[in-house]
Amino acid sequence: MAKIKLITNNIIDDITKAMSQASAIYIMTSFVMESGVRHIEPYLKRAAERGAEIKFLTGDYLYVTQPEGLRRLIEIDSNIEVRLWRSGGNSFHPKAYIFQYDQEDGLLIVGSSNLSRAALIYGIEWNLAMESAVEPAVFQHALDQFMKYFQHDQTVPVNAVTLADYEKEYEEEHRKNPDLIRNWTDAEAKEIMFDSHETSSKGDASLVIDPSAPYQTKITPRTAQQEALQELEKTLEEGYDRAMVVMATGLGKTYLAGFFAQKFKRILFIAHREEILYQAKKSFEHIMPDRSYGIYNGNVKEGDADCVFASIFTLGMKQHREKFSRDHFDLIIIDEFHHAAASSYQKTIDYFIPKFLLGITATPDRLDGKDVYAICDGNVSYQLHFIEAIQRGWLAPFHYYGVYDDTDYTQIKWLGSRYDEKELLAVQLRREMAAKIFEAWQKHRQTRTLAFCSSIRQADFLSEYFKEQGISAVSLHSQAVEMNRSEAIRGLEEGKLQVIFTVDLFNEGVDIPSVDTLLFARPTESLTVFTQQVGRGLRLHHEKDHCTIIDLIGNYRNADVKLQLFDTRSGDEKVKGKRGQINVINPQVPENCKINLDTRVINLLEELALKQPRKKRLCKAYFELKQELGYRPTYIDLHLYGKEDSKGYSQDFNSYPGFLYYAKELSDKESRVFRHYESWFIEAERTDMKKSYKMVVLLYMLGRGPDHWFDPVTPEEVAPFFHHYLTEKEYRKKIDFSDSNTKKMWKYDLNKISRLVASMPMTSWSGSSGGIITFKDGEFKVHLKVEPEDRQIVYEWTKQICEYRLHYHFFERKGKRNM
Repeated sequence: MAKIKLITNNIIDDITKAMSQASAIYIMTSFVMESGVRHIEPYLKRAAERGAEIKFLTGDYLYVTQPEGLRRLIEIDSNIEVRLWRSGGNSFHPKAYIFQYDQEDGLLIVGSSNLSRAALIYGIEWNLAMESAVEPAVFQHALDQFMKYFQHDQTVPVNAVTLADYEKEYEEEHRKNPDLIRNWTDAEAKEIMFDSHETSSKGDASLVIDPSAPYQTKITPRTAQQEALQELEKTLEEGYDRAMVVMATGLGKTYLAGFFAQKFKRILFIAHREEILYQAKKSFEHIMPDRSYGIYNGNVKEGDADCVFASIFTLGMKQHREKFSRDHFDLIIIDEFHHAAASSYQKTIDYFIPKFLLGITATPDRLDGKDVYAICDGNVSYQLHFIEAIQRGWLAPFHYYGVYDDTDYTQIKWLGSRYDEKELLAVQLRREMAAKIFEAWQKHRQTRTLAFCSSIRQADFLSEYFKEQGISAVSLHSQAVEMNRSEAIRGLEEGKLQVIFTVDLFNEGVDIPSVDTLLFARPTESLTVFTQQVGRGLRLHHEKDHCTIIDLIGNYRNADVKLQLFDTRSGDEKVKGKRGQINVINPQVPENCKINLDTRVINLLEELALKQPRKKRLCKAYFELKQELGYRPTYIDLHLYGKEDSKGYSQDFNSYPGFLYYAKELSDKESRVFRHYESWFIEAERTDMKKSYKMVVLLYMLGRGPDHWFDPVTPEEVAPFFHHYLTEKEYRKKIDFSDSNTKKMWKYDLNKISRLVASMPMTSWSGSSGGIITFKDGEFKVHLKVEPEDRQIVYEWTKQICEYRLHYHFFERKGKRNM
């Protein structure tokens, strides 16, 4: 019989017993002490060895969590994931232990016990333990909430790099407050606790799903969808097993996925918002009414359907992924694919082996997040950004008004991905600020406005201020009680409402085509989110001929680059300003679109562009990634996961080792090696490469190892590897081995291939290298005398450059061909 049990002492017995049985262990405590880890360490080790999924989330609040506790935790087993909640001084108080067993049951323990010896063994602690069968919905809700917090932007992985940073902060705080541990409970009581009204500002709204009647009208693809389907068909013919489609908001990405899905039997559609799952299910039912459909999320487990629409937070848990065989699905579709570089998505992508993987997104660009091109093998089947869609008449033109905001954002604490909410609210919740926003809105607005705010409190505050001015407005968010989303949308469409103030409910998956005005009353912290929000106003509608965008611009992060989103030119075509910066003031916008900037905004943007030279941004992106990975990133790491365009490292520093030298990331020995062989690294990095051939030859040479890679080679020696490499993968063959001459060499012919190798990479590279490389008497040679003690370092850096350049050539250039 399922039980609920009150545990008033020695909770360690219940926890270790559960650990001995669990297939998944999820622990979320406000702090971790080394004494607590020591008592559960052997149980965790045995659980990890038998393959249990183990995740810990703890916090840095008041710097109570001990670095030695974190260190001991991550050293138990490399498969144990530990993340640290960066609280920014706000209290972080959870104490929850969740255990999932191999069967359908599990155990949830919630109460007062943190991870310390006192709390686990002899302290006065009250905890309530509940078997999952008692309240399955509550148990599942706990699992879902754990995963959402575990993957939250406010967390960082605990690894060698982040632990070193935390240890410095910990020691500094304890120097200033030597009695911190002893008095932490008293200090905690004095803190302002999380306001429940605010902590849910990122939450999903409750859903009201209306069942639809059977569809009677057959739906057919629109023009953009037809183009994308044709390209996807070519992708299948070329032998790819994954691809990405980039389509601007409003062009029907979900319907496109539904049309494409008709070719497959078993389909998995993955999204990170509940409303997207239900909307996608409805769209697919419209296209394929004869299929069976199921939802797979925290509350519903309909995994036996032909088409399963699953929450990534649910699939992010091992036991839910493994409910399905790895090849269960023929087609996997990942919505809002720009999220796919997150660890939760990566584990799901790595687990399943579908016949085809399709990523769909409106914002794939490396604006402020990780690169997703490599996840689909660089195969971007179709791209149509909102600028081109406007040019083709498929989205509404925009009139953009940049309004000056005199807030000094440099005085507001930056928490890694956002501004500190309390400090930001102190600025935003002022009547003079509301008055400026209202004045700008009155001056430029049309009839139906969607206004984006930073927080629930700001949305409520501005809504009340606008009402005081006689405007019909509503604040709509996850905690709204005034009216639900359907009522608000209907009110706006019918003209009963003039403004909806919202936080994040309209970023993805929800549209109001009649919206003709967008008001940005928040700093642009994320360029991806800004792009999504702009898309909310660009849908065509018979009552509007353009969308007005009113944007308050201050000296916040990304303000100096956000206007690039509206530019019709490619990166190379954009006008260069001072110090080699892209001109951020005068983007070339589509016909019928307008950019209007206050004079003070123009001055501000020019000033910001000068204050943020690219070298500084590149260094910042590198160190952020190093912290995330826990080790010095390789060149490929920096390209795939860094926040800046990796081409900048070779352009500004001549080579990746050159950047590492500049950033003081090299040891004394590495610095000496770099200086001695710098000319070679520059040659490998900067040699012109219209095709991959030079790097393919270098890759063959590197295959001979650190001591012999620089030995001479002949075309005949390289030819078999050269042919195999370029014909092994369909995309390589199509990109670099399919012109009128090389297409004849698909069938292996040693003489012909040897002549090509001698001609194209070897002779060509010899002539352009300034003597570092020669091709003479049939022998290709790198003129490099590498001392034995230097060989491993030179080899590793050369290999990193070679692999990066091949990856960029085949994936990134292909991915950006239409951008």
